[in-house]
Amino acid sequence: MFRQEGNRLVRDIYGEMLCIEPWGNNSLRVRAIRGDRLLDVSWALDTEPVNTTEVRITIDEQYGTIQNGNIRATVRYDGLTTFYNQQGKVLLQEYVRNRNELIRYCSPLNIPAREWVPHLGGDYSLTVRFESDPNEKIFGMGQYQHGFLDQKNCRLTLEQRNSQASVPFYVSSLGYGFFWNNPAVGWVSFGKNVTEWHADLTRQMDYWITAGDTPSEIVEQYAEVTGKPPMMPDYAMGFWQSKLRYQTQDELLGIAREYKRRGLPLSVIVVDFFHWTNHGEWKFDPDYWPDPEGMIRELKSMGIELMVSIWPTVAKDSENYDEMDRKSYLVKNDIGITTHMEFTGNLVFFDATNPEAREFVWQKVKQNYYDKGVKLFWLDEAEPEYGLYHFPLYRYKIGPALLCSNIYPRYFAQGFYDGMTRAGEDKVINLVRCAWAGSQKYGALVWSGDVDSSFRGLREQFAAGLNMGLAGIPWWTTDIGGFLRGYPDDPDFRECIVRWFQYGAFCPVMRLHGERMPHRKPLGTKGGGLFFSGADNEVWSYGEEAYEIMKKYLLLRESLRPYIKKLMQEAHEKGTPVIRPLFYDFPYDSAAWDVTDQQMFGPDVLVAPIMYEKQRNRIVYLPKGANWKNTHTGEVIQGGRWVECEAPLDVIPVFTRAGSSVDFSI
Repeated sequence: MFRQEGNRLVRDIYGEMLCIEPWGNNSLRVRAIRGDRLLDVSWALDTEPVNTTEVRITIDEQYGTIQNGNIRATVRYDGLTTFYNQQGKVLLQEYVRNRNELIRYCSPLNIPAREWVPHLGGDYSLTVRFESDPNEKIFGMGQYQHGFLDQKNCRLTLEQRNSQASVPFYVSSLGYGFFWNNPAVGWVSFGKNVTEWHADLTRQMDYWITAGDTPSEIVEQYAEVTGKPPMMPDYAMGFWQSKLRYQTQDELLGIAREYKRRGLPLSVIVVDFFHWTNHGEWKFDPDYWPDPEGMIRELKSMGIELMVSIWPTVAKDSENYDEMDRKSYLVKNDIGITTHMEFTGNLVFFDATNPEAREFVWQKVKQNYYDKGVKLFWLDEAEPEYGLYHFPLYRYKIGPALLCSNIYPRYFAQGFYDGMTRAGEDKVINLVRCAWAGSQKYGALVWSGDVDSSFRGLREQFAAGLNMGLAGIPWWTTDIGGFLRGYPDDPDFRECIVRWFQYGAFCPVMRLHGERMPHRKPLGTKGGGLFFSGADNEVWSYGEEAYEIMKKYLLLRESLRPYIKKLMQEAHEKGTPVIRPLFYDFPYDSAAWDVTDQQMFGPDVLVAPIMYEKQRNRIVYLPKGANWKNTHTGEVIQGGRWVECEAPLDVIPVFTRAGSSVDFSI
């Protein structure tokens, strides 16, 4: 029943094979399948890492045990598994609701810990259950628009959608990290009574668990097995300017020149969607962008990089559709007509899971953008954003969408990363609207999608950004001011965007974007003139008071670039989140685990954003173990206490760790 295969513990019973093996320091990979042979698929665990801790396996008639460093798994004869840390404390235990004479607890419910429900044709839906500790706190899981930092008692769909990025790794307050290594569509419920992971369609169970004394140890061990980001290029650490949408080359250059005329720092400016001739042609429309090379040369002379929007959509009347369809480079429909999105026509998505399709798209992009000087791409619609999120309809090269759809955005990012590194780029960064585990190693800067332009939207993005970092994606950003709506002349929105801008100065990337109302009319009826634009969205577009405040934080961001570079180096080397909850740096301060509306920006800067309208003061917790300098008043305060901070419109409460090299005033 139990056997050892090399450094693996294997158990066969009732037609299921369970395999547990070391996978990185203090970590185990757990797989199970209905059958006698595991599937050779890695998903995000692409390369088995070098293991430097001793692995011990023991077997008797009733139990099998495997220990790898600080984590131990014990498997009962019936397959139920319990994970322990080095002190013998239970970290996680499979759900026990059946009769068993070998344990004290018996139940007539007969609810299995691993429930396989067969589909006609051979695959399964799978539900995996674990015991729940009601006092546990759970952080990570990617980006969800519910506003909660602690995911305990939440039910999360494992689906990629506009503004939702499912990255199924979490850090537990009990001292472990858990990764559901399965890109299938499904859900997870972190209930008070039970934790359940569900895949609608899958072929095997696959998860990874690690033990650590601190959140940083857990996150770093996860980064070792799923990947770390490249080093961020220096220019990306400054300010990015964007709007919906600069309609012409002259308009964009005029904005860049105005930033320079005003003496304002600007690192990146963006050419958004519908600058192209058609969906799936991936090139500038010469009617509106007649001289891309000249435009890029002028921008570079001002120290500004150009970012260009790339959509994975292909119109059925585009010049590339027939070839891509013939060569199976497009996502297919299992049922009905192949149309995935109706947006100025009938559109389909290219199949990013197909390496040949990725190469085809990259070659078009290289010819029409990269070779002209564009080194930064905005990979929009990366979920992909189906007009109908009914995943049973769609099929990729690697399988039906139900089985693997969540990995699509990672392959989308990989196609550009592979092409750019082959072309000689060693610091790849691309803005991507979605991610899955491992996206970070392909230079993915994830942003939070088309979110609402409101204080509620700001609060939701604050929690999403922290959870994204803890899920292994250190590069994250949000549309400052939100995307949907936002009237520049509205005093209430001006307050919102000022507060969002202040928070944005302490995000991994500071990027202004948004729809902005009212819309401007299209310039034409086809190509780059087909779509409307939004109202002005530059820092001077919101009145003189807002402008002076935004200018203040632009200059502050610029002054912090040496510090930010150190944070990006740490992210590159260890996978460390750039923004993180207080407990990441102060894990032994129990109060820090309860603070959900403050963040650390690196180890030395504590940020307490203003996220409610008309708020002009707030309470801030200063963690134990450090003294803190109020950057507004200059007062130095001993940690381990709550303080009340004044927050007039031009001030965001920020504290620096006393004695650190970071010193600035607000």
